[in-house]
Order: sequence, then structure tokens, then C-alpha cells
Amino acid sequence: MTARMANRVAPDSVPAVRAGRSLRAGAAGRLMPGLFLCLILTVMAQALQAGEEHLTGHPYVEALVLAILLGTALRTAWVPGARFKAGIAFSAKQVLEVAVVLLGASVSLGAIVASGPALLAGIVGAVALTILASCAICRALGLPVRMALLIACGNAICGNSAIAAVAPVIGADSRDVAAAIAFTAVLGVLMVLGLPLFVPLAGFGEHQYGVLAGLTVYAVPQVLAATVPVGALATQVGTLVKLVRVLMLGPVVVVLSLIAPRLPAEGARAGAPGRLGFFKLVPWFILGFLALATLRALGFIPEDWLQPLSRIAGFLTIVSMAALGLGVDVRILAQVGGRVTLGVTASLFVLLAIAVLLIRGLGVG
Repeated sequence: MTARMANRVAPDSVPAVRAGRSLRAGAAGRLMPGLFLCLILTVMAQALQAGEEHLTGHPYVEALVLAILLGTALRTAWVPGARFKAGIAFSAKQVLEVAVVLLGASVSLGAIVASGPALLAGIVGAVALTILASCAICRALGLPVRMALLIACGNAICGNSAIAAVAPVIGADSRDVAAAIAFTAVLGVLMVLGLPLFVPLAGFGEHQYGVLAGLTVYAVPQVLAATVPVGALATQVGTLVKLVRVLMLGPVVVVLSLIAPRLPAEGARAGAPGRLGFFKLVPWFILGFLALATLRALGFIPEDWLQPLSRIAGFLTIVSMAALGLGVDVRILAQVGGRVTLGVTASLFVLLAIAVLLIRGLGVG
């Protein structure tokens, strides 16, 4: 009797199992073409950065930026078909969210606390003031609210990484993200090349210059490129200050997630936002970012894990930037280029002014 029942049940259960497997395989199959395309662009971007480092010693244009440029160039010459869309969208959103979580392990809370309350408070104030001033400037230039926030956070915190982290929280358009990153990247390279001029012009010592570089240069590798020629002290101080700015990314994104539903609708985002639960107001990947930063501070993440986690996060971020580049229409980018360039440039000058005032005001010697 039992055997006969089993025989009757088995034919019904096997198709259900097969259907479940088929659905999972089908979902993976839809993602693979676009994801594989993004991976190819990522490898190309990393190879170009490696060649750049071999020739110049520093990655003045990082693989993250190169991935966007490659994706944009490919999108200009060829529009990916429908079978690529799911994988590209997955790379631009879910892959980026995982990368943001892993970035939390690179934040050293202990080193930041040890730098002293006055400098810490000054850096936090400088970031907040820069965001407010940059938003005001960009809005005065007629830029959309979300573009203004992208530029402000990119300048105030950590350039491309901040823009990439803020974008999904505020619902920024991929074209806005790519435009903000592209222009911020150009100025980031100019900052690395031109910032050492402040040493003779402003009469800064190594410690002062390190604070200036940490407050104004976007990416950690760029901070190293801007400070190593000046001296070891400038490099150490600049890296520490930069870590504080990176730590500000978590609180800033949490605040933006709380105000995002109240942002005015723009274009396709028309419609009043509905009531959102906690995990929509505070995205899961920001909670993950803060959790990993806390776990590292408590010593639960072994030191030998930090470099591999950082590399994985960097790789995933490059993949997501390649996906963003594939969604960029250069013609639309050119239409907003003038105002965006002016907004990014003006915001950067505001950041420089705030940094110099902070150094003078705190009596950094």
C-alpha cells in the first residue's frame, strides 16, 4: 500500500522539483549575458589600470572610472540587446549593494577615535557643511535634486564610491550617476596633480598638508598619490583623515534614506512616495556596512581577512560601474555636461576653502 502511494506521489513531486530547478536556471540564464559583459569590461579596466601603474607608478585614473568610460564607449558604439538587460541591471544594483556592505570592513573605528575629538569634530563638520553648500550651489545652477546630492556627497566624502553608494538610496538615474562620477573623476585627477602646490603657496607643513589632502582628495589611492611625494607624515595623516571621511558615508546615507521619500519627483519618478518600512527607509546594505565596521572594531574580523574583503569589494564596485556605463547615452550626458562641470568645480572649491579654514581654525601644525 505504501509503495503504491509512493509511486503515485513521486510523479507529481518530480515535476515540481524540476520546475523549481528550471526557474532558478532560467533566472541565472537571464543574468549571465549582461553580467558576463560587465565582467569583461571590468577585466579590461583593471588591465588598463595595471598598465598605468606600471608606466607612472600611480593609478591616476582608477579602474572604477575606466570601467564607466569603457561601458559608455561600448554603449555609444553598440546598444546591448534585450538579453543583456537583466544582467546589466543586476550588476548595477545588487552587485553594488554587496560591494557597499564589504566596504564596511575597511573602516578602522579605533584609529579614527585615536586621532582626537577636535579633529574628528572638525572633519564631521566640514563634510556636513560641504554637502549643504554644494547642494545649494548645484540647485542654484538648476541641477535636479538627486544630481545635486550625488555631486555634494561625492565631493564631501569619497568621490566615486560615495556617489555609487548614495545613488540607489535616493533613486538616482543611471545617467546622473555616470555624469557625476565622470566629472568628479576628472577633477579628482587634477586634484592629485595640483594639490602639492599648496605646500609652497599656503606655507603648509607636512602635517597640515596631510590634513588638507585627506579632506579634499577623493579616493584613498589618490590620497597616497598626492601625499607620498610630500613626505611620510603627510601620507599617514592624509590616510587617517581620509578614513574619517569614508566613515561619514554610513551616517550620510542613513540620513538620505530617511529623506529620500520626501524628495520631489523628477521625470519617471513622478508620484507621491508611499509609506515605507524600516528596511526600505534604511537599506539593508547600509546596515551591513555599519555592522561590518562594528565587527572589525570589536576584533571579530581577522586582520588577514581585511585585504581580501577590500579587493572583493573593489572588484564588485568596478563591475557595477561598468554596468552604469553601459546605461549611459553620451548625447544626454553632453546636454548636462556644462552645468554638471560647473557644479562639481564650484563644490570642489568650497571644499578646499572649508579645509583651509579648518586647518587654520584648529591650529593644525
